[in-house]
Amino acid sequence: MKQNEIRDIKLAPSGKQKIEWVRNNMPLLRGLEDEFIKTKPFEGVRISLSVHLEAKTAYLCRVLAAGGADMSVTGSNVLSTQDDVAAALADEGMKVFAFHGASDEEYNRHIEMTLENSPNIIIDDGGDLVNMLHTKRPELMKELWGGCEETTTGIIRLKAMEKEGALKIPMIAVNDAKCKHMFDNRYGTGQSVWDSLMRNTNLIIAGKTVVVAGYGWCSKGISMRAKALGARVIVTEIDPVAAVEAVMDGFEVMKMSEAAERGDFFVSATGCNKVIDYDDMLRMKDGAILANAGHFNVEIDMNELEKRCVSKMETRKNIMGYRLENGKMIHVLAEGRLANIAAADGHPAEIMDMSFAVQILSAQYVMENRGKLENKVIDVSEEIDNRIGRRKLEAWGIEIDTLSSEQEKYLSSWNL
Repeated sequence: MKQNEIRDIKLAPSGKQKIEWVRNNMPLLRGLEDEFIKTKPFEGVRISLSVHLEAKTAYLCRVLAAGGADMSVTGSNVLSTQDDVAAALADEGMKVFAFHGASDEEYNRHIEMTLENSPNIIIDDGGDLVNMLHTKRPELMKELWGGCEETTTGIIRLKAMEKEGALKIPMIAVNDAKCKHMFDNRYGTGQSVWDSLMRNTNLIIAGKTVVVAGYGWCSKGISMRAKALGARVIVTEIDPVAAVEAVMDGFEVMKMSEAAERGDFFVSATGCNKVIDYDDMLRMKDGAILANAGHFNVEIDMNELEKRCVSKMETRKNIMGYRLENGKMIHVLAEGRLANIAAADGHPAEIMDMSFAVQILSAQYVMENRGKLENKVIDVSEEIDNRIGRRKLEAWGIEIDTLSSEQEKYLSSWNL
């Protein structure tokens, strides 16, 4: 088996500097690392991981390796891999198969190479490891105990597989843990999307009209931060209950076809395809800016845009301008890929500290319950959520109340 496929091992010092920075701001993972160095819970366990390969993910890999895991690593997006971080992990002895700007063919090869170690556990972000195992390399599942899925889009794919009876391994729905989606999806996505848009456009948000597609946890964060920056926010939805919630949160709600005429910035975070289609683009203002905050680059209909635009040109680093048939120019960030990580640094370290703590403890749960779990999508236990919540409060120096025995009895009784 090939050990690595990266750009340049000489980039490792820069990558290690980035990893040390996030390590200093991830107290939960530091605590787990200290424990694992002593206890080695993953000794001899083979883990294949496909997550956006930047510094915070690299530290996750380090912590698992400190626990004894044999790590095989790739990225989950061709533009989010940072070559110096990949080099740093390779320099530390891990198997790393990823580089920035990989072609679709190279990306799929890297996914496959990451699975060549016949993993016991997989950690997936978007479902590409699961898809490869089920469609092309099923023989590599013979020693697989199960895995963990990081993001909403991946959970959607897994539940579709489970419904059809196609899922052959147990998968923990890390994304659905309280300590993941309530903080990572809302506060992490909310901040990092606007960090990306502001640093790449160098334009003001205040006074602009922002159209946010969807009103799930990610979109709630995006909308909240846009409002805090002084924007007028319009939400588009297909779920009537979510739409009611958006109205009560103070946002306008309408169809995308109506919102298209009004927006200055458009951000989609739904997990669905063609959320912003070419007809919507034709209705947009000259100079409108589009960004995708969903995992796959299908929410903005890039195929139709590429086919039907009159011309295109790079209007700024990470931004492509498209001249439409009606003469208007629209601008798309990061090729319509996940804007906050493909054209920025992703979620803040403190947020990913919680998400990756969920990943680690869920992987440990898979290991400890191997052979006992059904081939279905499994929720993260309340015990794991509460353990992470308590540790986060401890890191902040915050104490909270606990129930007295009398209160516990009251809450668990019915005949009072």
